[in-house]
Amino acid sequence: MVTHQASRSPADLKGSGWYETLEPPAPPKRLTGKQRADWVIIGAGFAGLAAARRLRQLLPNERIVVLDAQRVGWGAAGRNSGFMIDLPHELTSENYGSARDHDLKQIRMNRAAIAFAGAMAEDFGLNAVFDRCGKFHGAASAKGLKTLRDFEAHLAGLGEDHSSLDAREMKEVTGTDFYVGGTFTPGTVMIQPAAYVRGVASGLADQVEIFESSPVLSIERGRDHVVKLADGEVTTPRIILAVNGQVESFGFFPRKLMHVFTYASMTRALSSAEQDTLGGRLRWSLIPADPMGSTIRRSSPERIIVRNTFTWNPGMATSQQQVASVGKAHDRSFKNRFPMLGGVEMEYRWGGHLALSLNSAAAFGEIEDRVYSACGCNGLGTVKSTLHGMTIAELATGTKSALLDDVVSEPEPQTLYPEPLMSVGARSRLWMTQKKAGVEL
Repeated sequence: MVTHQASRSPADLKGSGWYETLEPPAPPKRLTGKQRADWVIIGAGFAGLAAARRLRQLLPNERIVVLDAQRVGWGAAGRNSGFMIDLPHELTSENYGSARDHDLKQIRMNRAAIAFAGAMAEDFGLNAVFDRCGKFHGAASAKGLKTLRDFEAHLAGLGEDHSSLDAREMKEVTGTDFYVGGTFTPGTVMIQPAAYVRGVASGLADQVEIFESSPVLSIERGRDHVVKLADGEVTTPRIILAVNGQVESFGFFPRKLMHVFTYASMTRALSSAEQDTLGGRLRWSLIPADPMGSTIRRSSPERIIVRNTFTWNPGMATSQQQVASVGKAHDRSFKNRFPMLGGVEMEYRWGGHLALSLNSAAAFGEIEDRVYSACGCNGLGTVKSTLHGMTIAELATGTKSALLDDVVSEPEPQTLYPEPLMSVGARSRLWMTQKKAGVEL
């Protein structure tokens, strides 16, 4: 029997505005004692819940157990910006795009994942937090505007619907004259990420068993695998790992994933007078012309979120000091865009873990006998994790589909450069690319 001991468990800091603005959940149901299941899914984020949903569709009579180390919605799944993007979104590119055939395949896969997520939102009554409103790209400089027009030409070549906006039209949307132009694409769905994953978990609760605050300490692999926790264990023939970058904590994909954090701040609730002063639409979502710039989201009439800055965190954790330090950059970005809201302060600040690979490939597949991985979202966790969760269930059950064929034809993650070259290079590249973003940050 081979044992994979967990070297760490996720321990995300308090402070995510998405989670904190929700009603407190009921006390967690923890796994205790010795149990048996047909399937164990480790991780109750986008990938784990999508896998549970797809398994239930394929095998309605089998017992499926989902384990999460924290509360559902507390970890990385509930900390992202909430963009379910259908179009190419390569963070390492100049303008999010790539080669034509590659991008067409990505669009096809992304839209299948969004459709799957949309079906869950419909079935579980989550349409209020699943908004098919599209997204804006915003340019704050002539350089950024050229990048957007190049992106629009790329979209036209792909046959994708989009529209160009000038400075006046961007102000009508955002209330600020910070942006000199923009691009609108209609296919993005905006979610409240913590509310969505909590809602999906609640919707699945009568179909699968979800245990929270139940970190896995080890996996013993054998004829039947044994998943061990502090106060219990589950014996199962099949395991799905849906823990994104934490898959490396179990010894899988060593030296294949880059552990990066990005950060967000959410304002206090704006007063009615402040909302009138700002103007613009009551809800809108914007990604920057430069991938390293600031993502801005007005999630409701009352609150604005700023997301920017990436840090290299190979220990898979951030600190309150790091969150506070990055928060100063958020404050500058907010002030530059919304000088009319001078008295508005940030109420919540947080960081979230991304797992990237050198070639933007997922950590996907059967990695040991009857042990499967749907990890490595490469910065598009809402969509890619949903995609990999639903298709890993198909792979594990021997279910054939064109979508699964698309996913398994993707490359494997490349091995990282040796240390200290990797860390020095990664930190330098992050600094340089964020510096290059200029006013877009």
